[in-house]
Amino acid sequence: MEGGTGACVALGYFDGVHLGHRRVLARTVEAARERGCTSAVFTFAPPLDRAVKGRAILTPEEKARRIAAMGVEHYVRPPFEEFCTLSPEAFVHDVLAVRFGAKAVFCGDNFTFGSRKAGNVDMLRRLCAAAGISVEIVPMVQREGAPVSSSRIRACLEAGDVETAGAMLGEPYCIDLPVRHGKRLGTALGFPTINQIYPDWMLLPRQGVYVTRVLLDGVWRPSATGLGTRPTVNGDGVTCETFIPDFSGDIYGDRVPVRFCRFLWPTQKFGTLEELSAMVGRAAQAAREWREK
Repeated sequence: MEGGTGACVALGYFDGVHLGHRRVLARTVEAARERGCTSAVFTFAPPLDRAVKGRAILTPEEKARRIAAMGVEHYVRPPFEEFCTLSPEAFVHDVLAVRFGAKAVFCGDNFTFGSRKAGNVDMLRRLCAAAGISVEIVPMVQREGAPVSSSRIRACLEAGDVETAGAMLGEPYCIDLPVRHGKRLGTALGFPTINQIYPDWMLLPRQGVYVTRVLLDGVWRPSATGLGTRPTVNGDGVTCETFIPDFSGDIYGDRVPVRFCRFLWPTQKFGTLEELSAMVGRAAQAAREWREK
């Protein structure tokens, strides 16, 4: 972007791309159109140990999709290690002024930057003013008397409250993980499932059974998802298995989006496989009947 018309740049981690993030992104896109600039996001890919932030709410692919849907033209996401040692002064010069040719930057009022989070919004204003870059601090979005935040959303997901989490995210909580081969127990019992594995760096919602929606061939189809250890069949580890009524097809290896709509009941152990099969049937019926509020 160097040497072009300049850029309006949104700054932040944007985990979840929640309502507060969307306000920052919308203002960035709007300002870019007003100024005749390109719109851009500068964020980062956390280190593998996830020491910088909590476990991710979205996959990188889903996060990028949600940001692009806001109208952002350029999405820059370098590894955290590439710039974490920069001083605040070097960050403004090397990243904002040189890399982006920034004309304006946008962030929330809790934004920090530079090595060991040495810079805050006041320092950002001062350093950017010296570089001829305007700074706009976008107010946080409030919900039920408190700011919308990634930590609040994580707490909702861990409690199974996917509806409140979705309200704060601005759209339903969604995974888009590759479909893997399972043990085919569901097929044997008459309810074949798609199996997806949460990476250890992603936040795991409350274990249990959910009403979900699966995107196949451009259509969101009713589904029911079991997230847990499968105690009835002595499962090892946590699995994410989704039953899609009236669907058959080979989608192994595909990244299939699954939206979580409502928590039904916790993971439980049944005395027989017939009881397990009946539970899946009840969950599938709940999925067919569910309507978005």
